[in-house]
Amino acid sequence: MSLDLGEFLLQTVPFTRFLDISFDKVEEGLAICRLPDRPDLHNHVGGPHAGALFTLAETASGAATLSAFGDQLSRAVPLPTTATIRYRKVAKGEVVAEARLLASRPEVVALLDAGERPEFDVAVEIRDADGTPVAELTVTWTLRPNR
Repeated sequence: MSLDLGEFLLQTVPFTRFLDISFDKVEEGLAICRLPDRPDLHNHVGGPHAGALFTLAETASGAATLSAFGDQLSRAVPLPTTATIRYRKVAKGEVVAEARLLASRPEVVALLDAGERPEFDVAVEIRDADGTPVAELTVTWTLRPNR
């Protein structure tokens, strides 16, 4: 895709702009996003609020999904269906989320071609400023065929 997916998401999902999420890298099946350390995003223990961490990870998973399946937007809408999160440690400072598509692109597109609604997982790891893993997510996405 020639579209700048980071900029596309910032324009179409205003909450990403509110949180100041930035995109370090987006390439097929991979996205790396960053959330700045802002006091107004902190929770009661001084780290980024769980909702901010979740939004960062879900945004990264969406960018990874769009990078792999953006060419299918004329016939299907990508939507998250479920997400699981494991908070491992209180994050300190800026945090970075790395999302990786776990599915085979050809298999997902083949299911869509067959008239099915494919589901696939994107794994996300969030690390703090020291590179310490602070949370892990799996976001399940679907490609809902346009009607």
